[in-house]
Amino acid sequence: MTTAVLLAPLAVTTTARAAADPTLAKQVLLKSVAFKTVEGEGQVPKLAAYYASVLKDAGFKDADIVITPMGETATLAATLKGSDPQLKPIVMIGHMDVVAAERKDWTRDPFVPVEENGYIFGRGSEDNKYDVAMMVTSLAQLKREGFAPRRTIILLLSGDEETQMATTRALAEKYKGAELVLNGDGGGGVIGEDGKPAMYLLQAGEKTYADFEIAITDPGGHSSAPTATNPIYRLAKVLDRLGAYQFPPMANELTKASMLAGSRRIGGEAGAAMARYAANPKDAEAAAYLSSKPEFIGQVRTTCVATMLSGGHALNALPQRATVSVNCRIFPGVAIDSVKSELTKVIADDSATITTIDKPTGSDASPLRKDVTAAVTKAVQARYPGLEITPNMSAGATDSLYFRALGVPSYGVSSLFMKSSDGFAHGLNERVPVDGIAGALGQWDSVLKAIAK
Repeated sequence: MTTAVLLAPLAVTTTARAAADPTLAKQVLLKSVAFKTVEGEGQVPKLAAYYASVLKDAGFKDADIVITPMGETATLAATLKGSDPQLKPIVMIGHMDVVAAERKDWTRDPFVPVEENGYIFGRGSEDNKYDVAMMVTSLAQLKREGFAPRRTIILLLSGDEETQMATTRALAEKYKGAELVLNGDGGGGVIGEDGKPAMYLLQAGEKTYADFEIAITDPGGHSSAPTATNPIYRLAKVLDRLGAYQFPPMANELTKASMLAGSRRIGGEAGAAMARYAANPKDAEAAAYLSSKPEFIGQVRTTCVATMLSGGHALNALPQRATVSVNCRIFPGVAIDSVKSELTKVIADDSATITTIDKPTGSDASPLRKDVTAAVTKAVQARYPGLEITPNMSAGATDSLYFRALGVPSYGVSSLFMKSSDGFAHGLNERVPVDGIAGALGQWDSVLKAIAK
């Protein structure tokens, strides 16, 4: 999934000269969308084979590209060897799979890419095939021009980021010795509704996703003889306590920087609160104000919210069981078990059980490395001089999660610039602008050459 900033066509004041061919990149993107890489379709290996063909056409050898099947999906690893084997490699990541889309709901067939009115329409065009196409095309160009980096550059593409992330975990484990990760599925450029570039978000952290189930059971009985231990009533009291609780405010260098930048852009009461909170995260009044706004609360604290409810088994029987699913987005660096313990205290019912669903993985934020911020700033400002680069913590999970969990610094550096109103990732009629492709290629070329030199 992506929680990358969703963004669209713009009036370009200046565009970095693309090192790779924009026509080829557009062709790669169009063909990518045509592969129905949703779960269960078995198309990911075919898309991986197509990307491999693009790289081989540029001069990559068979030994440089590894496609590894995993069930009905697959991973791809393509290596541009560096000259210094003592240096850890730079890794680029993205994902080939997409979320499902129903033809009957779309204006156009979601898996028949269409270029129309300056956009390319199709499922996955934004999430994440745009930047995957840019990375594949940029890597191919580096090979064509004989670029010889000191650090090895490895492109890693996962095959189930939108579902189980098993391929991501496998890639992270295999390449945990990397120097750092550049993720095309995070960060990105914000274009205002006036068509002018507003800022660029450099994603260096993301909240941990975790689900819990709270259950209350009872022997039940006949509905004609109510008891005081009805699980539905008891669960209702638990939900009242849960709904009234807020986790303590928190901050890190990412949220402080983004709050400060946002305060200047937004202004007014919200901007003032953001500036105060950036300066002093213990400012309870500022934290309370920001937490009252859906667009800010995720940047201020861990959040847990009830999302699914179930109870009872028959209309004429006392319920034997009532459950609620609670979805938590946990602040980077906070242990999942500590949140579970806090929830146990909040629900304050010794008869209730709380269970962690699946096996969530937590991670801390990545440090704001000077080499990364400098490379990204140079590349982005070549496209839009003076544009602000803002460190960002996203509320959703990407493939970076598993690399960060293993200690590999990871950064979302998407080359996609769009208006928020034009972002339809995971939604109907997903699309991306065509006119940003040349600049996107220039951005990837500049970042890679700066970091891997």
